Amino acid sequence: MTLPAAVRPGEEPVSLASSSAPFGLRDLDPGLASALAHGLARVEELLVASATSADSFVAATARHLVQAGGKRFRPLLVLLAAQFGDPSAPAVVPAAVVVELTHLATLYHDDVMDEASLRRGAPSANRRWDNTVAILTGDFLFARASNLLADLGPEAVRIQARTFERLVTGQIHETVGPMDGQDTISHHLSVLADKTGSLIATSGRFGAMLSGAARDTVEVLTRYGERIGVAFQLADDLLDVASDSLTSGKTPGTDLRAGVPTLPVLLARASTDPAGARLRELLAADLDDDDRHAEALALLREHPAMDAARAETRRWTQAARTEAVSLPAGPARDALVALCDAVGVRDA
Repeated sequence: MTLPAAVRPGEEPVSLASSSAPFGLRDLDPGLASALAHGLARVEELLVASATSADSFVAATARHLVQAGGKRFRPLLVLLAAQFGDPSAPAVVPAAVVVELTHLATLYHDDVMDEASLRRGAPSANRRWDNTVAILTGDFLFARASNLLADLGPEAVRIQARTFERLVTGQIHETVGPMDGQDTISHHLSVLADKTGSLIATSGRFGAMLSGAARDTVEVLTRYGERIGVAFQLADDLLDVASDSLTSGKTPGTDLRAGVPTLPVLLARASTDPAGARLRELLAADLDDDDRHAEALALLREHPAMDAARAETRRWTQAARTEAVSLPAGPARDALVALCDAVGVRDA
């Protein structure tokens, strides 16, 4: 990948606000900002190409979520991790597209399981078409990711296979729920590590490994990815409760309505305070009814469980930060630390 020339002294830092970089990381080192903006543009081009088909209907369904945009958090981490090796290595951009295609494919499947009606501010694929089309479109994107992956070497294929195993295992564990006697909070965090942390960990590993970074650096970035990945999902689950559809691109309380046991819900269920009795009653019942759902959402937003969930999110972002500060000093390390701060405030 050919990087653009660095900004001359006295020029303003390059802003990523107009690119697909998440969280508005605008105040980066100018050279790094230019490299990331250029890399993300190349990722977007290959992502669109990878979600294209000669069949017009398949092309429409496959590009549905690509065109809806997104944070591109995983590709960004691939590109940042590659800064610790050779960021121009030819495998870096395809690896970033592999992880994003994998992520998008899981979203098609998740929306079917959650019966979601909105994704990224647009009608979900299962709502626009039907569940079968959404599931098969996810499978199509998995196939396209595998096609790119085949050119990245057997070790990358092996890592992706193990990551996919964790993704599926995490989904199964979430669906089945904790075993008898298993702590519900520990079970939930394990599910998040598998369902979300594993692919973000692989993003860090791919970027570092495929750019030729030192072995120790590869391992640090993998651990960083897992930890910030769990924090990312915890913050996203808080947003599902605390935000509205205009700011989050999701229908508020989607997980709550579907009975998905997010951390705030689990903490509220486990509480024994008399003031939370009505909320516990609602959480134990069916929330398909709009009035009951709205009441439960309002009570949960005011419950101490939200602050406890925010504290747990901060614990994971701090764990990610600890990994980041052990990396070689430079703009990329600074950006990874800043990313911890950005993830930590998403639920505000």
